[in-house]
Amino acid sequence: MAQLENETIRLRALEPEDLELLYRWENNPELWSLGNTMSPYSRYILKEYIRESHRDIFDLKQLRLMIELRSTGAAIGTVDLYDFEPHHRRAGIGILLEPVYQGNGLATEAMNVLMDYAFSFLKLHQLYVHIPVDNEASKALFTRCGFTVTGIMTDWIITESGYSDVLMMQKVNKQIV
Repeated sequence: MAQLENETIRLRALEPEDLELLYRWENNPELWSLGNTMSPYSRYILKEYIRESHRDIFDLKQLRLMIELRSTGAAIGTVDLYDFEPHHRRAGIGILLEPVYQGNGLATEAMNVLMDYAFSFLKLHQLYVHIPVDNEASKALFTRCGFTVTGIMTDWIITESGYSDVLMMQKVNKQIV
């Protein structure tokens, strides 16, 4: 079975203690344009989300895990599998990392651990991600992780300066038929 950790980071289930971190991340308007968030989340809704997170990916069609530093136990971000399609064996993938921890390879490590889990344990055939065309850091991260650009969705998201295109990137696991 795939391990949800390496020498540096651990991916773990959500815990009640994560509420304040999730509240801060989910209610950061600067991040809303990267997803589909239109309004803030209450602590109550996030508490319920954490309470329901024990349900498996086949039930919820998504899985969110906290990224934790093994050396300190500090939660530094999240990784997600979303829009899980068990019949087609694919899922979207996403990551959020606290800015102070960006730029030192931790996002790549977390993505590699999650991809190993997705491909070896869940037996997924492919993972995909949607990235705004001007998000150079995310394009670089997913390229490092073996994703390739497979399409461009024109005027896909609204931004402060108008509509923006979004790249579709995919990684196909050729070992799963």
